[in-house]
Amino acid sequence: MNKEQITIIVADDHPMLLKGLHDELTGSGYTIIGQADNGIQALEIVLKLKPTIALLDIDMPVLNGFEVIKMARDKGSETKFIILSFHKESYYLVQAKTFQINGYLLKEDSFFEIERCINEVIAGNVYFSKSIDAQPIMQATEELKRLNLLTLSETKILKLIAQKISNQEIAESLSLSIRTIEKHRSNIIDKLGLKKENNVLTNWALMNRSTILSQ
Repeated sequence: MNKEQITIIVADDHPMLLKGLHDELTGSGYTIIGQADNGIQALEIVLKLKPTIALLDIDMPVLNGFEVIKMARDKGSETKFIILSFHKESYYLVQAKTFQINGYLLKEDSFFEIERCINEVIAGNVYFSKSIDAQPIMQATEELKRLNLLTLSETKILKLIAQKISNQEIAESLSLSIRTIEKHRSNIIDKLGLKKENNVLTNWALMNRSTILSQ
């Protein structure tokens, strides 16, 4: 597939970044078929225009980049998604891996890096920015592996915890005793390798809510 055949939409709520990226891509021969400055607009454009690639910021109004990707894929979109963000913490990388995003770039990257990512994604590969240290990526992978250690019951309970539902309410909804729920919580803490501190599981679940609810 040559550049002219690659259709791209770009979504970012920073006008100058949006314009700069648009100008770089069009100047290099890519076909930009749409732009958006918020998540819901990005989702509508992806579903309507069916671009080859969507370059999305994470932090957008209405829907964030991850939410756009999940909703688009739930509706059968075959667009390849590349995140373009300032964030390189493992929390964001875990979500990128969870949603099986095709590419993850940093806004500090050169256009050469963006173009290399596009080429890799078109070739069917997953590409993470070379500016991201290997350690956070490895940490993100390990966190996902640990989530996969949970049983179906533990996963269900963790999802309820992530939705701020109390032990009492969880026990009632699953027709289990409080003691059984507490035992499940203890097992989850052990499997996730968390320190046994007050509210550690609740805090971890709320911080990783998007990843947990997508399981």
